[in-house]
Amino acid sequence: MTSVIRILIWGLLAGSLAGPALAQDGRFESERERMVATQVEARDIRHPATLEALRRVPRHLFVPEDRRRHAYQDRPVPIGYGQTISQPFLVAYMTALLKPQPGMRVLEIGTGSGYQAAVLAEILDEVFTVEIIGELAQWGEANLRRVGYGHVRVKHGDGYHGWDEHAPFDAIVVTAAADHVPPPLLDQLRQGGRMVIPVGSPFRTQTLMLITRDGDRTVSESLLPVRFVPLTRRQP
Repeated sequence: MTSVIRILIWGLLAGSLAGPALAQDGRFESERERMVATQVEARDIRHPATLEALRRVPRHLFVPEDRRRHAYQDRPVPIGYGQTISQPFLVAYMTALLKPQPGMRVLEIGTGSGYQAAVLAEILDEVFTVEIIGELAQWGEANLRRVGYGHVRVKHGDGYHGWDEHAPFDAIVVTAAADHVPPPLLDQLRQGGRMVIPVGSPFRTQTLMLITRDGDRTVSESLLPVRFVPLTRRQP
């Protein structure tokens, strides 16, 4: 059975289970605590809200069931369709860079399994996320609803264009690599807003960028080398 088929079957089966019961599953609690301590805090991530969100979100419920044993390891985990859930450190690092706090409106590009959106939703009341792969948009939304993050809004669409009707956003996080910063995303970023995006070729090491909008200009900062799946576009 392929991983894609397993994902679809898991989504159908898990959809019938009660969200609160899944969210309270304590079997992985010690692994989650160890993940935060050894992979995140040990690498100097100190943003309190981010650390607490990673302690609370059941990461193992955002990966295919047959890969749950890898959920809290220091690496990305395949989720099918050529996509991955990013390693915990990168999720924490990118979240902390946004400086999320209550009252902010944040856009994510690349829903995937829903994990990054769930981490943001632990902190924020307004989280919007766009996924170009229809099956992943459905699965990611099902994961979010099942675990209790019903306030996250999920859209199946081309993330390059953002989600204009809900703009402007206080922060934008892109979880796939683009060869340039999409102008529509810059247009949807509020003055003083922050965007975190990996930029570079999908076949080489990319650079994680922090972009801040300042009036009519943007200030860009190169942070660290990363490897992300490419930002997929719809063909015209």
